[in-house]
Amino acid sequence: MAEESIASPSNETEANPREPENHPALVLPLSPLIKLTLIALYLVLMLPLPILAQVTAAPIPLTGLILAIALGGLILYTTLTEQVQLDVEGIRVTYPDWVPRFFRRGWSLQWSEVRELKPRSTGQGGLVYYLVSHSGQAYLLPVRVAGFARMVREIKAQTGIDTTLVRPLAQPWMYGLLLFFTLLMGLVDGWVLWNGLIAGPVS
Repeated sequence: MAEESIASPSNETEANPREPENHPALVLPLSPLIKLTLIALYLVLMLPLPILAQVTAAPIPLTGLILAIALGGLILYTTLTEQVQLDVEGIRVTYPDWVPRFFRRGWSLQWSEVRELKPRSTGQGGLVYYLVSHSGQAYLLPVRVAGFARMVREIKAQTGIDTTLVRPLAQPWMYGLLLFFTLLMGLVDGWVLWNGLIAGPVS
């Protein structure tokens, strides 16, 4: 079949006008609002620590503290590079090539292998969803991607599974509220640190 397709592309196009191999993949990165909120929260919580350590003369190596904060920021940023790819063949959760496989491996699942979409309650009372294959293996469905509704519609279109009740784990306004309080906390931190620097180290 592959040789016939190469030899006579016009005939193949007429016989199969959909051409799934040329169907563009739908790529959905993590929501920018979620990225901004989590990065801002991390910076607000972590950046004051080296200054506070100096002001209070804490017995903590400053270089080690800065390196630990930088490493934590890199780990956080790495987790936020997750993206979902959907096409006529299946769904994939991927990360950039520079992300080590041992840290974030991702996964892929063919539509023909999907048996059901199963909800599970979290410890906070929310719901997450797993795509369950015919072999019984479960794959956690990303719920923080930009275009969550488009992803759910594509899953329904490709598998026939009813996704009417599928909702994201947290609504955008929740992250918007968290971002507001994060920025407010940043202003308070700035005021405290400014006064701490003026006062000098605690004797």
